Amino acid sequence: DAGVHSKAWYAATCDRKMAEDALYRSNKDGSFLIRKSSGQDSRQPYTLVVFYNRRVYNIPIRFIESTRQYALGREKSGEERFDSVAEIVENHQRTSLVLIDSQNNTKDSTKLTHIVRVS
Repeated sequence: DAGVHSKAWYAATCDRKMAEDALYRSNKDGSFLIRKSSGQDSRQPYTLVVFYNRRVYNIPIRFIESTRQYALGREKSGEERFDSVAEIVENHQRTSLVLIDSQNNTKDSTKLTHIVRVS
């Protein structure tokens, strides 16, 4: 268990569109939630959805089988790994998360500051 099910930021039944709509409605930088990934792939079980600068970022959360840990985005050397999804959230409530806009090739960063609930 990734430690997500009892958390306020976990939107269990939420799809990508519902998550994005909820974040656009919140319209606050640092708004976020975690949803199940669309693909239902065991190596990428969840997605961190973050609102920043009028944009929504969908960041895959990977499960690393060999270490039983979680990491954000594509695999990279020296990446941060966490023992649970909750640890990722707690870490990025304190330290900024780098947001990469692949369309415009820009980087931003924000902390996870506002939990968004999908109704």
